[in-house]
Amino acid sequence: MILPIVAFGNPILRLKAQEINQNYDNLDILIEDMWETMYNAKGVGLAAPQIGKSIRVFIVDASPFAEDEGLELSERKKIIGFKKVFINPIIVSQSSKLCSFNEGCLSIPDVRENVKREDQIEINFFDQNFNEQTLKIDGLRARVVQHEYDHIEGILFTDKISSFKRKIITNKLKNISSGKISVPYPMSFDK
Repeated sequence: MILPIVAFGNPILRLKAQEINQNYDNLDILIEDMWETMYNAKGVGLAAPQIGKSIRVFIVDASPFAEDEGLELSERKKIIGFKKVFINPIIVSQSSKLCSFNEGCLSIPDVRENVKREDQIEINFFDQNFNEQTLKIDGLRARVVQHEYDHIEGILFTDKISSFKRKIITNKLKNISSGKISVPYPMSFDK
């Protein structure tokens, strides 16, 4: 089932999400709905707070980036098939090397800004079957995961840009939070 995506301005996007256990009601259905919602909106990641659930769950599928002609072949190969469910993740280490990339967000449509993020991370998490996993990832995979991880920490990509750039997009953000936007997917506005 395609769910509405929570728009910028809703307080749930600012909460630190809660951990869950394997007894969380209808988790498999929720994750299936998240995949359907994300693909419908043409996203590469979706966190549970973006569908109104303040829990530490997010999904990523970075494969669409493989179509970017500007990417090196080695990076393309890494992201093809990078599709994962992250439950109760914890970033345990990050590189000191920062890389900039133009990011957007399904909860903040029509806003894109360059954001600096760590190029490499190590993350511990549980998969959909509650098997413990550890991943060391870099490049676009690390970026997508960090973006979604920020969502479960109550952080948005617009928090990572300069105050000058935030001032420039203030009116766009106000329009998003008040529902004065047109998007090709269902959204939920905090009015």
